[in-house]
Amino acid sequence: MHIYLFILCILATWRITHLLQAEDGPFDIIFWLRKKAGAGFFGNLLDCFYCLSIWIALPFAAWLGISWEERLLLWPALSGAAILLEKLTSKENTSS
Repeated sequence: MHIYLFILCILATWRITHLLQAEDGPFDIIFWLRKKAGAGFFGNLLDCFYCLSIWIALPFAAWLGISWEERLLLWPALSGAAILLEKLTSKENTSS
């Protein structure tokens, strides 16, 4: 696996997750999508960056991994890296 593909997958996982969870998108399309999702499973999923990043990371891990073992390790690794990026870039910095 090339390191640049791994980094690209991390960035793509973070970007797509952040877009779906925290942004309205162009022409408020993502806002409309979250509104249509309501308060059920998908609505709750779109409200939680951690939960959503797991599902966004899944196709990237499936594409990037060569073996099933590698895919299973990449899945939480990509999600975890996206979460770390979110914490680093979040405006809600809790450090004193």
